[in-house]
Amino acid sequence: MKRVLFALFAAAVVAAPAMADEALAKSKNCMACHAVDKKVVGPSYKDVAKKYAGQKDAADKLAAKVIKGGSGVWGPVPMPANAQVNDADAKKLVAWILATK
Repeated sequence: MKRVLFALFAAAVVAAPAMADEALAKSKNCMACHAVDKKVVGPSYKDVAKKYAGQKDAADKLAAKVIKGGSGVWGPVPMPANAQVNDADAKKLVAWILATK
């Protein structure tokens, strides 16, 4: 019984940050154009994580794009600026996106 409870607790602890960051993405309206595992208007978060895997400056570069917007990397549709996202939230979102497998 203790093993089952521990396993459930461990699963909840591991899932909590992912859910919290997905909730942040939803609250900042990111999910209107992106999804975790499929292209919507913009690329999936899994595709972003693959593209930027191993790049040391990826987190800073992407956090800036979240706030300022960008174009040309994923096709002709530009990503608009997101003034409602502050630096701290942009960094949280990007860390979650880059950790997406």
